[in-house]
Amino acid sequence: MFELVPWIRRSTGVARPEKDLFDWFLEDFDIPTLWKEREEWVPAFDVSETEEDVIVRAELPGMNSKDIDISLTGDVLTIRGEKKRESEDKRENYHRKERTYGVFMRSFRLPVEVKNDAVDANYKDGVLTITLPKAEKHKPRRIKVAS
Repeated sequence: MFELVPWIRRSTGVARPEKDLFDWFLEDFDIPTLWKEREEWVPAFDVSETEEDVIVRAELPGMNSKDIDISLTGDVLTIRGEKKRESEDKRENYHRKERTYGVFMRSFRLPVEVKNDAVDANYKDGVLTITLPKAEKHKPRRIKVAS
């Protein structure tokens, strides 16, 4: 039966959880929609941990550091930002446009308690690095054995 269905689902590297079944149906049959597809941008994040810190890294190429907002409420770290579209040159005739723009917001529940007043954030070469020092009670404690 499925041999008769013209499946043309395009695979992308970005998950689109907000699409519903109707959106997938229209896309699968290559039926144009009546509404403009909204732009999506989901930057990649890594969350890692050392003995001293929790480290969050995000790939945010083409952004300005003033367009990034970081907040820490309890054990939830929230990063918001906007990658702004460059002005289009009307003299250019595009053959393909794949770069994405828009607003994003990601929240992460931290695995341990951190020192809120000692958080450090750096943005260099399109990578945002947030270093969150662990609270003293979560750092490993070395115990010497007496002989």
